[in-house]
Amino acid sequence: MSDASRWALIALLFTGTALNYVDRQVLSLLKPTLEATFQWTDQDFAHLGSVFQLSAAGALLAVGWFVDRFGVRLAYGVAVAIWSMAGMGHAAAQSVSQFVIARSVLAVAESVNTPAAVKAAATYLPLKQRSLGLGLVNTAPNIGAIITPLLIPPFALAFGWQAAFLVTGGLGFVWLAFWVWGTRRLVPVAAAAGASGSRTNWSELLSDHRTWTIVGAKGLTDCVWWFMLFWTPDFFARVFKMSQADLGGPIALVYTMAAAGALSCGWLFGKLIGLGWSVNRARKTSMLLYSALIVPIPLAIGADSPWTAALLIGMALFAHQGFSTNVFGLAADTVPAARVGSVMAAGAVAGNLTGLGIIELAGWCLTNGVGYWPMFAWSACAYLIATAFVQVMQPNIEATQL
Repeated sequence: MSDASRWALIALLFTGTALNYVDRQVLSLLKPTLEATFQWTDQDFAHLGSVFQLSAAGALLAVGWFVDRFGVRLAYGVAVAIWSMAGMGHAAAQSVSQFVIARSVLAVAESVNTPAAVKAAATYLPLKQRSLGLGLVNTAPNIGAIITPLLIPPFALAFGWQAAFLVTGGLGFVWLAFWVWGTRRLVPVAAAAGASGSRTNWSELLSDHRTWTIVGAKGLTDCVWWFMLFWTPDFFARVFKMSQADLGGPIALVYTMAAAGALSCGWLFGKLIGLGWSVNRARKTSMLLYSALIVPIPLAIGADSPWTAALLIGMALFAHQGFSTNVFGLAADTVPAARVGSVMAAGAVAGNLTGLGIIELAGWCLTNGVGYWPMFAWSACAYLIATAFVQVMQPNIEATQL
């Protein structure tokens, strides 16, 4: 397979992942409008977020098998078609229960994204290009999160909240046409040949310490990402009294910095490997550096302006994305290619369940006057704990997908 074909695959995964986060973020950005329309409380809003996390976690129990059994091309294409229809379906919702149904279907289909992207990298990209490719793909959520707050609130104010869901959902079908055409000639790298179509041995998978390394690291840290993605617009509106129309700038800054974090990991890991460092030393040094960068995030609560808070939160998400890209790379490097989709799905289940917990905790804290500090305090220490966990589980990382 030519380099051009591999870069085309990375571009498609990047765009698909960006659309994934556009569709899921629209609800958070339209919170003021939807609260006024449907009389939601903070706890009601938290429950909608929890429905998404719980549905995704439940789906991920089968998503890994689905991706490993049928391959990236079919699994990802079907998923995007379904989540695009579900995104558009929000426009027809007239009650909380109807929003719950739409969010559940959206979550189930969107849960395919991460296992499929990492599986594609492990199957079709060589080691050096894989880390950079994963870094680029891991910037995509941030690109979606940058564009969405800049465009969706003013678009919804001009054309109505229903139009926002219809347009963002419809973009998935445009992407699908490019996916069908652009992936028709994919060829696995030698180390991954024969991986697609194989059956997952769950006993083997669950007894492997490499699986639990990924599950633990994702469970400890993904909840921070889900909390920030779901509650950041409300944080700026509540703490700094910003209107829906004014939220775009600070939130765009936050996710611009997050995107840079994902890119920095691809560059940093490649640089360290180029210097002759082992995979073990390069991965763990990167993780420790990113863990340290997120520690100051609680200072955002007492910041004197929304832009100062945005810089602090942005640095934290810069660190999260750098750390998360290392976890993706760790899975692609060490887990046998036939199992990558299932292992990443297991990690995503853990991340979604802890995400559900922190979203519900935020709703309770805001309803009862506690504020945002418990979630920010956990964010500050979660990554150092996760780095220590990786060290305990895998004292010496050895790459198998060379």
